[in-house]
Amino acid sequence: MGLEDLQHNFMTGKIEDLVKWARRNSVWPATFGLACCAIEMMSVGAADYDISRMGMEVFRASPRQADLMIVAGRVSQKMAPVLRQVYDQMMEPKWVISMGVCASTGGMFNNYAIVQGVDQIVPVDVYAPGCPPSPETLLHAILTLHEKIRTGEITRRPGSTLPVGEQATGGWVPTMPNAVRVATPR
Repeated sequence: MGLEDLQHNFMTGKIEDLVKWARRNSVWPATFGLACCAIEMMSVGAADYDISRMGMEVFRASPRQADLMIVAGRVSQKMAPVLRQVYDQMMEPKWVISMGVCASTGGMFNNYAIVQGVDQIVPVDVYAPGCPPSPETLLHAILTLHEKIRTGEITRRPGSTLPVGEQATGGWVPTMPNAVRVATPR
């Protein structure tokens, strides 16, 4: 009896691939809009760009319901502990997109009040460049994150293991960033 003689259709695959597919297609973002980049982030949820076709129907106000943090705009020194607290309240697995040049590097605000890159506070998975980045750039960053989820491991966060002799510093701080920079030369 061959497969063509079976009366019912069925599908086989690895559980790991199924989990990756489910995670990739149900990423729920937590909104963390701090400046002008937040307007572009809001427009991605509108009808013209409609991120609901990627399983991201609504921006979550509660970090416990979200697994993607989009940091849009400059982060001040006073806001940094709040950002870290929101990140710590998110459930694993969790991802971060740094949207805009101010979130990625501090932008034109090179002073004592602005954090010079959000990757000093939380681990960043994808950087979206621009001032402000267009909605298309954010969509490209989201699709890049989807590809990173599809090809990554499901059992641990990349970089979460410490080298021998190194102590934990209270947060996840990689020695070499394992992030993707969208639309920038490598």
